[in-house]
Amino acid sequence: MADLTETSLSSEQLVDGVLLKAFRDEVRLPSDETSVREWIDHPGASAVVPLFDDGRTLLVRQFRYPPRRTFLEVPAGKLDEPGENPEEVAARELEEETGWRAGRFEHVGSAYPCIGYSSETIHVFTAHDLERGTQELAEGEFVEVVEMDFSEALDRARRGDLKDMKTVTALVYAAAHANETSSPS
Repeated sequence: MADLTETSLSSEQLVDGVLLKAFRDEVRLPSDETSVREWIDHPGASAVVPLFDDGRTLLVRQFRYPPRRTFLEVPAGKLDEPGENPEEVAARELEEETGWRAGRFEHVGSAYPCIGYSSETIHVFTAHDLERGTQELAEGEFVEVVEMDFSEALDRARRGDLKDMKTVTALVYAAAHANETSSPS
């Protein structure tokens, strides 16, 4: 197989934001030519699919400024510190956004949502053994918790009614994991 690696020759930081850092790099291509890559350094995130024993799940409805519309999403949030444990982030975000705690989490996958321009990795978990906790939204965060059958959420993802890729990916990962663990060996 060919070596398709691009090598950074120089890097200029364009933005040093609260959440994101944006860069413009000059790179050497596999053909030995050079090109420019603009990219965003993101700390990573965790997303969680809460699964109740009766087949329900929870999504959150919130407005997202960049596309300027409201989305149904799985609870999720960014890693606040370098090296922060993604499962702990999933637990924190689940309770902060929905007011529910989980007794057990299962890691069901990880994905890069925007490989063309971002380093972000999203770690996906399912949450089990759910019990009421305390919803404590961050300042400036507004969400509505939406309960629905997991099968309905998955159907919405498959039909394209859910437009947030982390949510679609998380639901598909959760369904695949459930199928793997319920299949006879």
